Amino acid sequence: MRRIRVTPNRRGAAPAAAIAALLTATLTACSAGAAGPAKSGADDGEGGAGERPQTVTVTPRGSRAEPGEPVTVTAENGALTSVTVTDAEGRELTGRLSKNGRTWTSHRNAAPGTTYRVNAATRTRGGTPASAERTFTTTAAETVNKVDWRPGNHARVGVAQPISLVFDHPVENKAEVEKQLKVTTSNSTKGSWGWLRDWSGKDRVDWRPKKYWKPGTEVTLHARLKGTDSGRRGGWFVRDYKVDFTIGARRVAQVDLDKKQLTLERDGTVLRRVPVSGGTPGGDKRSWRGTAVLLAKEGTIRMNSESVGLGDAYDKLVDYSMRLTWSGMYAHAAPWNAAYFGRANKSSGCIGMSDADARWVYSHVRVGDPFEIRGKDTKGTMAPNNGLGQWNLTWDQWRARSALR
Repeated sequence: MRRIRVTPNRRGAAPAAAIAALLTATLTACSAGAAGPAKSGADDGEGGAGERPQTVTVTPRGSRAEPGEPVTVTAENGALTSVTVTDAEGRELTGRLSKNGRTWTSHRNAAPGTTYRVNAATRTRGGTPASAERTFTTTAAETVNKVDWRPGNHARVGVAQPISLVFDHPVENKAEVEKQLKVTTSNSTKGSWGWLRDWSGKDRVDWRPKKYWKPGTEVTLHARLKGTDSGRRGGWFVRDYKVDFTIGARRVAQVDLDKKQLTLERDGTVLRRVPVSGGTPGGDKRSWRGTAVLLAKEGTIRMNSESVGLGDAYDKLVDYSMRLTWSGMYAHAAPWNAAYFGRANKSSGCIGMSDADARWVYSHVRVGDPFEIRGKDTKGTMAPNNGLGQWNLTWDQWRARSALR
């Protein structure tokens, strides 16, 4: 069913009669129904002799108010001196007062399924103080949108790690959602959000710096999504998210498939060069090239070629597995290929090395470290959504994916 929202405080959003009714409605203390005159500090309760009664209007209103709009408090025949809006758990909805003091508007939207209490202190034109109180309740969300994010809270990650948010349901209001996402860093790192379709098929938005992070950077994401409508099919967000993480040392793994060699650097110093064997040239077993961000250190896992569309080429337990893409490319131990390390690319797409070298690399890298892979005979550059492949786009290409460009 299509929803029709009546918003009295927007020009042309409701019939004149509805606007007039709301502008003349006033508040009574602890009332969830129609509002009356604000309580006055004067003995006669009418704001002093000859003064018109002070009235206050609040929107939304009622027991089934529409969520997703700011709370607005308006004073007639005077000015607001303070406004406090809290939910049932005592959390405050902050706001701002207009220059003339007559209107207060919340910074955040009213969230679905929430009861709010509004306390407004006013002063009449003659200087008489008054107060008003009102409650309203928003309707519950039929569909709730949730977020899965990386990196994890309080993580220490590599210099290529982006912030990545994957949504349970489609996000049609991308610009509105992106407005609620704020990244702060300890050194004013420049970066941008970009939207893409996750490998899982879900909507995803990532934030990456213009260049690799500086080691030691402290990063905080504030996702102030509560009360944001993600669109017709996606539903509402009903909570906020906050994530803190820190950038570790600058470690870069350079993988040259032409030389069949992996070089691991830390802060510009070569730690070790390791002979490897990449994907077999000339077909589907070739490796991807480009910058891959280490997604996870998965240890010993079972690898089955049928899961990546290569028939029954292999089915085995693999040690020191470091995941580079969602499509199944890893760096790992491959002792069965020992004859080819440093000599030929003979794997099914992964970066294989000896047990000893894989153990060493595994112990010296962390999630978020970049693997910069190059080679002539590859399947091409990995897509931005195949793992964390944002670095394979230019800065301008990445910024163009923002919904706020």
